[in-house]
Amino acid sequence: MGLFVYFKLRLAKLSQSLLLPLLMVIAAPVSMAQDQQSVDDSLEVMEIFKQDAMEKQASNELTDKEKHKILFYMGITLLILLCTTAYLGVSMVVFNQEVFVKHMISAGLTVTLGLAHAVVAIVWFFPF
Repeated sequence: MGLFVYFKLRLAKLSQSLLLPLLMVIAAPVSMAQDQQSVDDSLEVMEIFKQDAMEKQASNELTDKEKHKILFYMGITLLILLCTTAYLGVSMVVFNQEVFVKHMISAGLTVTLGLAHAVVAIVWFFPF
């Protein structure tokens, strides 16, 4: 009976020492194939999202004609504000009217719109 137990223990140790490398040899290529397949699948999914994003971006882009129209409306508003600021300034100086606060508000809006108009024009039409 003792010899049987001895051989059984030796067989268990041998099987453990051989089983782990055998499993590594068998399981590693399968695991690598699954990783490669999941990478390929994730790339396909990302391509679909990338195409959708590009289509949405293309549909949201403004044409040059629309950009010119926006700048034109900004320019018209800027001229109106500039004339209003000048009128209020002349009214204060020449006619002694109390319109200082209105004049300053109009001047602030004129400067703000002027800067916005310049920045938009440079960003849209200056060749970088």
